Amino acid sequence: MTGTVCAGQYRQQPSGDAVEFFFYAVPTLIGAIVIAMAVAVINRHLRRREAWASGLTAEARCLRTYTTTSRHGDGHHVSTTLHHVYEFTPPAGRPVRFEEENGPGTIIEGDVVTVYYAADRPEAATVHAPDLAKSTATLIAVLCFFGVMLAFCVFFMVTANDMFDASESFDWDPTDPDVGADQEWP
Repeated sequence: MTGTVCAGQYRQQPSGDAVEFFFYAVPTLIGAIVIAMAVAVINRHLRRREAWASGLTAEARCLRTYTTTSRHGDGHHVSTTLHHVYEFTPPAGRPVRFEEENGPGTIIEGDVVTVYYAADRPEAATVHAPDLAKSTATLIAVLCFFGVMLAFCVFFMVTANDMFDASESFDWDPTDPDVGADQEWP
């Protein structure tokens, strides 16, 4: 830690290494979260596409609907997610129960709906009707957004690195009484 004298009081300032650490750690953490979210979005798309491609359907009953709310940022923005719990019995004979987010708001408890599932993973079923073009376009748009976020994180770290390298050439101590002594002050 270094310090400066300001208005007769000594204040400690974080060392350059600690500041540099945060300028690298925060974008790295954000980048890791973005990559994890991208993997989750891709997996969800692939599971849904696999269920559609299998061609297997079954009649399922909606057992439960509920919503979850979450606050974002400063607590003023709230988002609500609609969840449905379904149960169906594939030809294998054992009942399968699964939950899906962001389903149609018109489906209520007790409704019978068509589900699409893959024979080897019936628990990864979906109620969403097959629409590969819309699903792929959404996937591409979301991945582009994540790519921009990741590119910004990399740009930020490269720029921070350049700034820290340039600041090393300004090696002066603000507590040194001789700093600025050769300048006239108005």
